[in-house]
Amino acid sequence: MNTDNMRERAVAVSVVVPVYNVEKYIERCLDSLVRQKFGYEYEIIIVNDGTKDNSMTIADRFASKYDFIRIITQQNAGLSAARNTGLANARGEYIAFVDSDDFVSPFYISEMYTL
Repeated sequence: MNTDNMRERAVAVSVVVPVYNVEKYIERCLDSLVRQKFGYEYEIIIVNDGTKDNSMTIADRFASKYDFIRIITQQNAGLSAARNTGLANARGEYIAFVDSDDFVSPFYISEMYTL
């Protein structure tokens, strides 16, 4: 993951994804986020909230493939704290939150951005 290139680009939307024991769902969630039909730069911030399963193995695979994914790790503090950690590290003009057991349409970010 090349974080230097990400710092140089303007980020329109930051998508925060808190992760805790969701290995059954995280791949579908992240796959839906990396396939967005959006004409501007966006970033995905995965917040590892002390997960104990293989969720982060899957997340690490995505982060190594896509330079717009960042991973932040914290001790387990709950969903709200994980969202706040993501928010504190977001660079986007706008922020979106997606739960790691959800998946979104290819136009999720685009539709929200145009509102």
